[in-house]
Amino acid sequence: MSAMSTVFELNSPELQVDQLTARIEKLEAQLASAPDPNRMNLLVFEASRDRLLAAFVMANGAAACGMEVTMFFTFWGTAALKKDGPQSRGKSLVEWAFGFMLPRGANRTALSQMDMCGLGRMLMQSEMKKKNIADLNELISTAGELGVKLRVCEMSMQLMGIRREELIDYPNLDFCGVATFADMTAQANTTLFI
Repeated sequence: MSAMSTVFELNSPELQVDQLTARIEKLEAQLASAPDPNRMNLLVFEASRDRLLAAFVMANGAAACGMEVTMFFTFWGTAALKKDGPQSRGKSLVEWAFGFMLPRGANRTALSQMDMCGLGRMLMQSEMKKKNIADLNELISTAGELGVKLRVCEMSMQLMGIRREELIDYPNLDFCGVATFADMTAQANTTLFI
């Protein structure tokens, strides 16, 4: 005798159907709120070139496999999305200093280790070209084509004085706060911190 039959053996058939229906509805509700295994989030905290390369390689690989991918750029990671150009006008002294010290775009990011005043970066770029490995700009472009969504932390932008018009042109770029990102992590099966 199975466990199911022992639970319901003393009940009437109508009660059994009602209990099974309630149990099925409860299980369906649990499934509906379960994380989606086909969704991935990447929290990009830093603007080091090697970490950005890793983040975009993972995002593009997952998107190419059919996953819905969102990258959330916060704090130093926001600088990687800046255009290479002059700063917007009307910034405070601190905002201007952040803009001066932070890299202006992906091409100006340093390696997290062995950058050696740009020599390491140059050597890596040369090796990538020789070995036909996509550079950061190509990876960002591919991410746009694959539908990878970029979300930029509004608080980080305010703190560092980064204006919306200073960011790259990207088809799926939007702005949000930590509450929105927390909701996205609850809905995804995988969230990575880079």
